[in-house]
Amino acid sequence: MNSIERPRRLRRSSAIRALVAQTHLSAADLVWPVFIKEGSKQREPIAAMPGCQRLSLDTLEGEVQNLVDLGLRALALFPQIEDKLKNAKASEALNDKGLVPRAVRMLKGRFPELLVITDVALDPYSSDGHDGLVKNGEILNDESVAVLAEQALIQAASGADFVAPSDMMDGRVGWIRKSLDEAGFSHTAILSYCAKYASGFYGPFREALASAPRSGDKKTYQMNPANRREALREARLDQKEGADILMVKPALAYLDVIQALKRGCTLPIAAYNVSGEYAMVKFAAQNQILDEQSVTMEILTSIKRAGADMIFTYHAPDVLKWLKPL
Repeated sequence: MNSIERPRRLRRSSAIRALVAQTHLSAADLVWPVFIKEGSKQREPIAAMPGCQRLSLDTLEGEVQNLVDLGLRALALFPQIEDKLKNAKASEALNDKGLVPRAVRMLKGRFPELLVITDVALDPYSSDGHDGLVKNGEILNDESVAVLAEQALIQAASGADFVAPSDMMDGRVGWIRKSLDEAGFSHTAILSYCAKYASGFYGPFREALASAPRSGDKKTYQMNPANRREALREARLDQKEGADILMVKPALAYLDVIQALKRGCTLPIAAYNVSGEYAMVKFAAQNQILDEQSVTMEILTSIKRAGADMIFTYHAPDVLKWLKPL
């Protein structure tokens, strides 16, 4: 062969491959989504998500300490709310002494440098299981946004670094931004789920929080999986309304959307490696169908390669152990 170009020269050893790697995954890229619940010394396994648990706040504190020591810099809180506290108005979402505000205050007091992200949505608190208020089978937009803004204010007052509206109601970012600024929380950032699709990959998450819709589905507010240009429209609106970071959810089946937002927007892009994506890897690994570590790292690298600046992933505790210190 008379071949001048031989790409394999740059694959000859692990040192060369590392030297010319075009995408790098580090602890700084990871956000750990964690499920919390009431109680003491609770570590309740989630059957649909092997390796994940619902943690009481005292257990959470110890777990976070271990992960901070491994390089964790950010987490996102998702509460399992007791059924007795749920109602059609999602009133518990506005309780400043509720589970999430208490978790935020504990975490920011104990780990002041850790970034704490709170979910702004009503489904964990609603007896209807929807992200907004429901009337005669319709998910109300403007009425829901008013409640979501109050929820965000309570989370900001408790010390959250980011409030993260995941509800997909129209106009909620602008309303939340205005409410935060008027209340003196101009420093609190908004991480907007601007492209959250009506996906089948959310099943294990809804089991984890017992937050599935009691009737109907979420297709009137979450996006159609067939649409990519619509994500750019949502991103433009959320950026105009004051979002600081834009989220694509799910991640793995929407790498093209991540790439489109990365090219079309000036804001940082987050991607959510969701519960169904996580569970597929875990169950396949348990059945010795694939190697968990190599496949997980390949998936997360692909999300980073597509353009994500940060990745929400339930794999974070494992990945922090696998990553070599910088």
